[in-house]
Amino acid sequence: MSSSNSPRLNRRGFALGMAGLTVTAACGNGVGNSNAAQIDARVNVTLNEMFTKFPNTVEIANKSTGMLVMPLITEAGFIFGGGFGQGALRINGATVDYYSAVKGSAGLQIGAQQYAHVLFFMTEDALNDFRRSSGWTAGADIGYVVDATGSTLSTTTTTLRTPVIAAIFGQAGLLFGATLEGTKYTRIIP
Repeated sequence: MSSSNSPRLNRRGFALGMAGLTVTAACGNGVGNSNAAQIDARVNVTLNEMFTKFPNTVEIANKSTGMLVMPLITEAGFIFGGGFGQGALRINGATVDYYSAVKGSAGLQIGAQQYAHVLFFMTEDALNDFRRSSGWTAGADIGYVVDATGSTLSTTTTTLRTPVIAAIFGQAGLLFGATLEGTKYTRIIP
């Protein structure tokens, strides 16, 4: 093997190693054990934290037809990245289904982060579309009431008419700019 091939192999090996780190981080996030009781307990803690830190979300929750609560999403990446987490869909305060969230990305990125998020389904149609799909992907049309920096955004009448509203909070780590666009949610049986 010539020395000119070594840097390429090293970069490829490093990229594959980072991809492995992403999977390891996702599996080690403490939610990956598919235990319904643990997921529900984490959902309760996440909702309490959100309602305490961002009181405007209480009104949104009361007006929503359902909420998907993802207590912990772990993302990691170096050029290629990914994220994973598990949570519960709540309707009228009761868990009705469990979901996993998976996200892949490519581009200029380096680091890792963890955060929680809640999707508020503001219409029956939005909730039904989510529940009927075999894998629902978040798009650019989601409205945000708490953004990736933890800033509370206004809850205007226009915002409340958005079919799906998101709150991202509790972010920790070095990969900045959490967004839900491209995240795929799939129902699971814990």
